[in-house]
Amino acid sequence: MELIVFNIRRIMQEKGLKQRFVAEKSDFTEQEFSNMMNGRKKVDVEYIPRICFALNVQPNDLFTQEYYRKEESA
Repeated sequence: MELIVFNIRRIMQEKGLKQRFVAEKSDFTEQEFSNMMNGRKKVDVEYIPRICFALNVQPNDLFTQEYYRKEESA
């Protein structure tokens, strides 16, 4: 799984956010956002600010490898 998608999912889970809420707040259709979360559509760099706004995080939070490495080795 792509690092950015992994972190988006992780943050959503930590904050108890639904995919529909994040999609709407970041100005995506539910289908577009679902496609990104499932690897059918690439998360373009231009989408990062919108997604960060919806998640109330900084861009660096989507690129952290700390949790990603733990999940990969588990």
